[in-house]
Amino acid sequence: MTKRHKPRWGWALTGSGHFLKESLALIRELDHVDLFLSRAAAEVLRMYKQELALSSDVHVYRDTTASSVPVGQFYYGVYHTLIVAPATSNAVAKFVWGISDELVSNVFAQAGKCRVPAIVFACDTAPELVTEAPKGMVRVYPRPIDLENRERLGRFAGATTVDSIAELAAAIDRRRAEVAA
Repeated sequence: MTKRHKPRWGWALTGSGHFLKESLALIRELDHVDLFLSRAAAEVLRMYKQELALSSDVHVYRDTTASSVPVGQFYYGVYHTLIVAPATSNAVAKFVWGISDELVSNVFAQAGKCRVPAIVFACDTAPELVTEAPKGMVRVYPRPIDLENRERLGRFAGATTVDSIAELAAAIDRRRAEVAA
């Protein structure tokens, strides 16, 4: 693989509808972004009737290979930042426990191994949440283990965790300024 001239944003979508529409809007605001879609993310996009509708500059990588081939690009300086948003409790647990058995968990692992900063917007951030389901708003009650894993992830070197779409937008703005400097 050859190094691209301008390092890119990497954005991974997991199988969550929690602030999915807002996350897609933030992706559309970025230049030079690659999108990593888990198999569950592809299903959720259909369930929530969301079209990607991204610029031609966006490269979309789908979870179709056993070894998650696209993660190799992290070795060559292709990415300056990885964003995982929204991140399911399953994805967060895999990140925390070092499991990298599919595209998104492999992307997160390789970002860490290559010292590419990561921003993670976890879905389960409070004992009670209101979130959008395909048929409307619902209350959810994250399990203590989900909240504990979110807390653990917040202590990872090189990983920034955020708990709201506003915090995600602010973290992206901070990272954009760091990259520009």
